[in-house]
Amino acid sequence: EVQLVESGGGMVQPGGSLRLPCTASGFTFSDDGMMWVRQVPGKGPEWVASIDSGGSRTYYSDSAKGRFTISRDNAKNTMYLQMNSLNPEDTAMYYCQRPSMNLKNPREYLYRGQGTQVTVSS
Repeated sequence: EVQLVESGGGMVQPGGSLRLPCTASGFTFSDDGMMWVRQVPGKGPEWVASIDSGGSRTYYSDSAKGRFTISRDNAKNTMYLQMNSLNPEDTAMYYCQRPSMNLKNPREYLYRGQGTQVTVSS
């Protein structure tokens, strides 16, 4: 059974940081690219960042570029999203996803975790 488990969310003040891990099981993690997606109620999913299977290539949305860093540790079957300089517009549920083909389409995925809530507020 494939499982993706996100953690690390919470409430943080504007300008703060959070690190979100996503632990994978049930498939060969090192074979697949992965992505982070976020979603707020009433809106569609927004792609945040992606990483290739080996971790050498990373891709970021314009909103994430320069503030967020995606990484992975294949020995630990874990992907991370380091988020710095957070602002209220970053408030959302954050999901890790195993994409089907396209590393930048948040709607094309094979598996998705249950999500972790990030709230940025003073």
